Amino acid sequence: MSEEKPICSAKGCRADALWVLAWNNPKLHTPERRKTWLACDEHREHLSQFLGVRGFLKDVVPLSEWEPTEQSPET
Repeated sequence: MSEEKPICSAKGCRADALWVLAWNNPKLHTPERRKTWLACDEHREHLSQFLGVRGFLKDVVPLSEWEPTEQSPET
């Protein structure tokens, strides 16, 4: 079984993910819940702005430093 590398969440992008964007929609999720998108260097700012404008973005962390918790499933 081969281990797949995480890829960027931007539509149509197949680049390796380097960043985790942790977010939460307060209308749908409890305050401690964290959903995640992955981003390459090229799309990190665009995806961050998309989430930030909506008030959803909580944190941007290098993928190598991300430690998922039970409240932050990778989705």
